[in-house]
Amino acid sequence: MNGTVIPHTPIAVDLWNLRRAGSARLFFLTHLHADHTEGLSSTWARPLYCSPLTARLLHCRLQVSPKWIRALEVGESHVLPLDEMGHETVTVTLMDANHCPGSVMFLFEGYFGTILYTGDFRYSPSMLQEPALRLGKQIHTLYLDNTNCDPALVLPSRQEAAQQIAELIRRHPQHDVKIGLYSLGKESLLEQLGLEFRTWVVLSPRRMEVVQLMELADVFTLEEGAGRIHAVNCAEVCWNTMLQWNQTRPTIAILPTSRRISVSHPGIHVVPYSDHSSFSELCDFVSALRPCRIVPIVQGRPCQHYFQESLSPQLLLEPQVPLSVQQYMGTSWNTPKAWGRVCLLEREPKRPKTQGVVFESPERESDPSQTLRDHKRLKRGNLFPQHRDSQKELNLPVSHVEEQLGESNSEDEGDWSVPFSSDKALQTEKASLTKDSGHLRPARQADSPKELGKQRNLGPQHVCWREDGGPRTSTSKALRVQTPESWILGLEYLLTPLSFLQMRYSSKNFDYQVEKYLRSMGGGTHLELFSQHR
Repeated sequence: MNGTVIPHTPIAVDLWNLRRAGSARLFFLTHLHADHTEGLSSTWARPLYCSPLTARLLHCRLQVSPKWIRALEVGESHVLPLDEMGHETVTVTLMDANHCPGSVMFLFEGYFGTILYTGDFRYSPSMLQEPALRLGKQIHTLYLDNTNCDPALVLPSRQEAAQQIAELIRRHPQHDVKIGLYSLGKESLLEQLGLEFRTWVVLSPRRMEVVQLMELADVFTLEEGAGRIHAVNCAEVCWNTMLQWNQTRPTIAILPTSRRISVSHPGIHVVPYSDHSSFSELCDFVSALRPCRIVPIVQGRPCQHYFQESLSPQLLLEPQVPLSVQQYMGTSWNTPKAWGRVCLLEREPKRPKTQGVVFESPERESDPSQTLRDHKRLKRGNLFPQHRDSQKELNLPVSHVEEQLGESNSEDEGDWSVPFSSDKALQTEKASLTKDSGHLRPARQADSPKELGKQRNLGPQHVCWREDGGPRTSTSKALRVQTPESWILGLEYLLTPLSFLQMRYSSKNFDYQVEKYLRSMGGGTHLELFSQHR
């Protein structure tokens, strides 16, 4: 795929893979050939800048939503923001690339210097007369189309190649002519042939859409058999189709391309007609611009060594990315050690996911900073956040308990564990749950599963806390805690010793371990009260 993100900028050209694009925010399209639109489809949902003709084709062919397409007039300069507030801007000038309908070159000017991105282009001396290049601007970086950057590949001009094609047609006056083309490009060649031989040029409906958007002569038709010259897809030109075509009428096929193609049929002719600059044209272009450095667009084909003598001796400094642009890109930058190398600062580590059940008082719920400190305390090893005032009565909101319990049970129904915390910290939490910090007896090793099984199926009662810290079930003047079933379940989890949780009991026998501990704390009456609410 021919595309890149320009280093130290939020600018991407012909790159539609968002994972590769990284921090790019401005996307530019040079033209609509498939090798420059890979990954671009109807699902694209970011602003995209291109020429007006490419914008119309982009919506018709790839079904990109018009609300994301930003058409920029060719030959004019446009100022685009590089940050949220528009403090930093880039000036973009579009120039005709002489490659295919709608193809353009982009000239970017900003804090990073002056960058010319040619895309696919066929050089002509008239390009140097463009106002953006005629002013003698220093091009710091030239992204160059190096498709034909090979001294051994000698190509004629397009005018000369068009004459070779015309000679082939003249040598076969009784033959139909099939011109093998890609889906976009060389429409001007078809127009020239139609005018020279005074015949209709038969097109497919898809190519006719392109021709109708261009200001070409009226030599094109959709009617089969109306003329000698037919534009077909280059993939159709092969041995089998040549046999079929010649069964109806004598036919030759012409492939106007600079690529090396093996011919499978004597009626197939390859003419080096190219929409890419030849090697000699590239040398002329680079010598006229004298950029500070060259970056090849076609990856895997280095070409910089061919132009070392044509480069400017000016020292190319590393651009400093403004802070507002860094924020717009969503990242921070260190000073790079070498040109084009991006050094990202380490991002703040993500907050670890909270495990287990965390209870907070109503006072804590309205204090986000305190909640953050509680999370940090959990990271250091505490299972529950410390209560500021251990003398305050236990008051847990039902909705908050249900929410926390739902989160802890939503991830996994199998084995689970909680973060490790010291026994001393856990005892402090359990002691703060009662008004006068009543004593809690640890679980006894002698408790048996058979004894714990007798604690189920008891009638409904209410749990109360006495002044001495013990539970009772009467409705006396002492503080009565009327709690729903979800609150009791939360309290059971809160009072569960950490040793049980660290043993990684499964959710199926966890209730059994809770009842075992509660029985050891308060005897049969205490256990019955909790069992009733279960």
